[in-house]
Amino acid sequence: MIELVESVEDVRSAVAQAQADGRIVGLVPTMGALHDGHVRLVERCLDEADWVAVSIFVNPTQFGPSEDFTRYPRTLEADVDRCRTAGAALVFAPTPAVIYPGGPQSTFVEVPGLSDILEGASRPGHFRGVATVVLKLFEIVRPDVAVFGQKDYQQQLVIRRMVQDLHVPVRIVTEPTVREPDGLAMSSRNRYLDPDERQAALVLYRALTLARGAAMAGESSANRVRQILGETIESNERVHLDYAEVADSDTLDPLDRLGPGIRAVALVAARVGSTRLIDNLVLTE
Repeated sequence: MIELVESVEDVRSAVAQAQADGRIVGLVPTMGALHDGHVRLVERCLDEADWVAVSIFVNPTQFGPSEDFTRYPRTLEADVDRCRTAGAALVFAPTPAVIYPGGPQSTFVEVPGLSDILEGASRPGHFRGVATVVLKLFEIVRPDVAVFGQKDYQQQLVIRRMVQDLHVPVRIVTEPTVREPDGLAMSSRNRYLDPDERQAALVLYRALTLARGAAMAGESSANRVRQILGETIESNERVHLDYAEVADSDTLDPLDRLGPGIRAVALVAARVGSTRLIDNLVLTE
């Protein structure tokens, strides 16, 4: 049995009961349109906790004025079914008025530095919206642990930094990216792609695997790895590159060199037709 609620009071009541029963409370924040990658997050959360809530909220403050907020897929009934099958105890599906009471938001959470590069540079204000809504969810649910996906690599770093800086008592767990059999990272936005675009989108993962192969083979120049990423993606005329970066895995500072002791991640973003996709792959541990 799964409980579907939309009020803060109902969430807090359910969590209080779980805690009174001695449960470890987990949270998986999502925007809905759930796929197998989200199911994996719930399953991982159940490895870390024994009572899991999933939030489903398409957050308006993390979308830019020309982005896909109005057409972002909303599939609540199917999402609840997925959460039930995965073993979640509760789905919190609030309205914007619940998350942002009293009209326009006047208080925001900023994580300077990490929020201003890569996705932050391409989508100004995006991470301010993400950090704000996640902190709200943490305050509402008060979980012991929260699970995020590695596909949104920069996002999970922003959340980790926010939790550390503000002493938020939540343990953050990052689950590896879940991929389709052909390598495409699972994403709610993949449903926007037509068959030709879906095929073209595979170039992102191909570029990342080539970059990782070069790094593992001993390539020490980060610029050469960036070149592999960019040239591979741009070889497909259907795909328009936004960025291709090789960065420190913890800080996202751009790297000059690769080698022993250097933790590196490759991150890419591109537009396939009208759909913007992101992906990443750890190059060296």
